[in-house]
Amino acid sequence: VQLQASGGGLVQAGGSLRLSCTASGRTFSSENMGWFRQAPGKERSFVAAIRPAGLKNYADSVQGRFAISRDNAKNTVYLQMNSLKPEDTGVYNCASSRFWSTQPTRYSYWGQGTLVTVSS
Repeated sequence: VQLQASGGGLVQAGGSLRLSCTASGRTFSSENMGWFRQAPGKERSFVAAIRPAGLKNYADSVQGRFAISRDNAKNTVYLQMNSLKPEDTGVYNCASSRFWSTQPTRYSYWGQGTLVTVSS
């Protein structure tokens, strides 16, 4: 599986962005998909995940502000980010996994990151 993330950019606090991650390969619809982020000087952290049938999980820090979704027909997973805060700044990566997990080490395939910068 190859993953391509897009949609990052510069936004003011309180604004919104939508990230997209498109996968190539025939197994997308059977994979759990996750979004992770890495802030400057910090370790990569879990943001959200979605199962093939649509079950979702969110980090506490984004619950109620972010929404993960997927379109299996388009091999694409989305991350709608609303009410953005400066602490949401970081490089966002999408990843796929056979496991239902919040741990980056459980994800096998990764896209390149897309930078999200939230100004105060």
